[in-house]
Amino acid sequence: MFNRLLKTVGLFTLCAAMAVSSPVTALADEVASEVNTEEEENFEEEEAEEEAAEYQTITSVHIRVEDPETDVYAEPDEDSEVIGQASQGSTYEILEMVDGQWARVTVGEFEGYLNTVTTASTVAETVEEVEEDLSAKKREEIVEFGKQFVGGQYVWGGTDPNKGVDCSGFTRYVMMNTMGIELSHSSVAQSGEGRVISAEEVRPGDLVFYGSGKRINHVGIYIGDGQLLHASNERNGIRISSWNYRKPIRIVNVLGD
Repeated sequence: MFNRLLKTVGLFTLCAAMAVSSPVTALADEVASEVNTEEEENFEEEEAEEEAAEYQTITSVHIRVEDPETDVYAEPDEDSEVIGQASQGSTYEILEMVDGQWARVTVGEFEGYLNTVTTASTVAETVEEVEEDLSAKKREEIVEFGKQFVGGQYVWGGTDPNKGVDCSGFTRYVMMNTMGIELSHSSVAQSGEGRVISAEEVRPGDLVFYGSGKRINHVGIYIGDGQLLHASNERNGIRISSWNYRKPIRIVNVLGD
């Protein structure tokens, strides 16, 4: 009987402890969950802001002058000196708006102000949105990254320009370490790992292939201005050459833009 009483008291004590601790544990779990959720939301917001900044558009505002005589003032004040006149039919980019009516523009070699209120019937505003050329920036990144290895050693079968590399190993290394594009370690294979383009379409960052007849045996990176960056041979190593030092037999865009 005494043992049964002890068991009953012990069970009651355990249940009471659980009843007290459970709300505390639940509250701690809830707080931790809210903190984790808030951290995830902040991280997602930061990622969204970075992506928006990368793909933002540039908005410019222009004024088209229709009046044959539109004065341009030195200051945003009609009592200031007239430094010139805006040409009829010409369009000027607004550099700044002052007091909601004065547009600062560049006319010839000078900057001055147009009164958009007094000439409202003859001056029209237009908005032009210009998207940043991200493709050009990426291609510039490829070129600048690759040029740091000029003078490096050519090693047949090599894959790292810091230690020695062959032609396809070099293009493979540059594309992987700039754009995250994984190419085969073979000039023949690389020639089929993108979109074939014409000489008129070639841009910095495109791959140019050479060979004997139709058989491809060499590849390099076009870097603009008629120049090619490539791991040439054991004698010349990694160098910049004229892109038509040999006749190109294929040009490939592996960037997908």
